[in-house]
Amino acid sequence: MTTTFPDVSISTDRLVLRPFEEEDVSALTAMMNDELITAWTRAPHPYTRADAHAWATRDAHAVRTGGRGIIFAVTEFLTHRLVGAVHVRNTDWRCLSVEMDYVTAPWARGEGYACESTLAVAHWLFRDHGFERLELRTAADNTAAQQVAQKIGCISEGVLRNAWIVRTQMPDGRWADTRTDLLVWGLVPEDLDDLDVLDGYGEFHVVDEPVVDPVRDPVRDPVRDPVREPVNEPVNEPAKAAPDTSPDDAAHDQRPAVHGHAAGADRT
Repeated sequence: MTTTFPDVSISTDRLVLRPFEEEDVSALTAMMNDELITAWTRAPHPYTRADAHAWATRDAHAVRTGGRGIIFAVTEFLTHRLVGAVHVRNTDWRCLSVEMDYVTAPWARGEGYACESTLAVAHWLFRDHGFERLELRTAADNTAAQQVAQKIGCISEGVLRNAWIVRTQMPDGRWADTRTDLLVWGLVPEDLDDLDVLDGYGEFHVVDEPVVDPVRDPVRDPVRDPVREPVNEPVNEPAKAAPDTSPDDAAHDQRPAVHGHAAGADRT
């Protein structure tokens, strides 16, 4: 029985999901210091360059090689800019079920990247690896994350009371912990069959080697190699005047997603 995911990249019309690299450190540091990501996830605060370096060069890769899941850096296909992360975690290889967290960079919100990237990973898990269940968990007040879960076809399955800690920024700038409920969302293969959730997101492809930029290497089509390819993301504003974000702009699930912390930030 396979107990580790392959080292792959997943591409959509607009995005490339690939392993983290050392070159991502600066953008990762900036992304994880966003107020909404601080509010809704377990990411260290402040999130230092050393945190980002350890994550991009060691910790994120250890998740896959250790059989616990897989973590993708989400980048724009045309610009190569880091725009988020998707973390597949708590993998149960016998039941073929996983949990998913994700975050979206503040500079990339409102583009639909959260839905596009999580759908690509979901399809990859269901169609290429035979998984039967994907679960997302969102804080009760994180309406942005809840909207993303709904848009990708998840079904609301219940509430875990007092199961999560969010951060609220105080008037003096300090962050205080506040307990909250978690909403549980489930996605199974039939949910994607029943919903037209792929409209507008194009095709998904998986490659077992780095995606090549057609501008730098016109001989190769980055999405030609193949195989196919699918919360936690947004967030509602924290209890402080955090920057106004659209319903799926913030940080989704609430458990370690990127760097042992929860995921999610972006607009679907």
